[in-house]
Amino acid sequence: MRARRVVAILAASVIAIVGALVAVEAIRIIGDAAEQPGLADFYDQPADAANGDPGTLVRSEALDGVPAASEAWRIMYRSTDLNGEPIVVTGIVVTPLGPAPDGGRTVLAWGHPTTGTDASCAPSRGFDPFIGIEGLRLMLDRGYTVVATDYAGMGTEGPDSYLVAQTAARSVLDAVRAARHLDGAEAGDRVVLWGHSQGGQAVLFAAEQAPVYAPELDVAGVAAAAPAADLTALMGSHLDDISGVTIGSYAFPAFASVYGPNVPGAELDAILTPAAVAKSPEMNRLCLLTNLEKLHGIGQPLVGDFFAHDPTTTEPWATLLAENSAGQRPIAAPVYVAQGADDELVLPADTATFVEHVRGLGDDVSYEVVPLATHSTIAYLALPTLDAWLDGLD
Repeated sequence: MRARRVVAILAASVIAIVGALVAVEAIRIIGDAAEQPGLADFYDQPADAANGDPGTLVRSEALDGVPAASEAWRIMYRSTDLNGEPIVVTGIVVTPLGPAPDGGRTVLAWGHPTTGTDASCAPSRGFDPFIGIEGLRLMLDRGYTVVATDYAGMGTEGPDSYLVAQTAARSVLDAVRAARHLDGAEAGDRVVLWGHSQGGQAVLFAAEQAPVYAPELDVAGVAAAAPAADLTALMGSHLDDISGVTIGSYAFPAFASVYGPNVPGAELDAILTPAAVAKSPEMNRLCLLTNLEKLHGIGQPLVGDFFAHDPTTTEPWATLLAENSAGQRPIAAPVYVAQGADDELVLPADTATFVEHVRGLGDDVSYEVVPLATHSTIAYLALPTLDAWLDGLD
């Protein structure tokens, strides 16, 4: 009888917990739905939106469908591109409830993996803008304020910045500054950078650039899961497959847009075939996660007929790929890199070579290869080790 009573109590507890979780999620979904009408209005920039210092807020609005025990905002803020020109970027900020420590909360700056390049692909515009922040619950439970940039050119009008490292890095760092200006976020100057794939490139570059671009920020550590760190290796590994076509359809139009006006030979038709140039606008309008099958359907006939020349050996593209690869200068803070053993996009051998390169620069790198992890699962499967690594920063 006693055993039955214990089982009954445990069952009731499980039912209560599940019920509470369902109730929290239901409230969140209702809040997400309530935010959709008029959503596009937030992303329309005022005429003077870019006027102001990098990292200052243009506007913000509180969100309703937030994770448990937190409050959150959608933000529009100022930044600069790689040439120092003023731009406007969007993102979200989420912070745990309860009192912050003296000096404010550590800010976790998240760099998201590829979602596309069209404005509609911005994570902050999604029905649930938090779902793609890998490790969000972990970071909130650690007491961090989390800021997640959309990157320039996504969310709101701005230059296409896909894999343009300096612009992405500045979007990340200025998002931290913007969070510090936001009433209620309680953000301090201590920063941890965390990114996956495209976001890994962005946060590694942000860590390299922070001492010069944002010296007031105290970067305590930078973590990257399967980072797109070496663009030469990444593109070289996928010249003749569907991944190369998909990534290339986003990357090379962005590079041509950014560099083409000033760099001789950086026009799109100088590196892609006429067929690839013709299909690129159609592919650029499609978001990766929601249109992968359609993207691959468009791109598959271009496999073997996408690049007119090898961009890893053809100038100016070879130099542009190298200049937008991480490892340009030492990172003063500790670095954590996680790589999936079964990743077929960012190859384990390429990440291992990158790690050895930055160790040669003097970086303090903790490197983990996770068995069975793929490109899509590595950030989640690395969270237990990441959590322990973060403990070591405190």
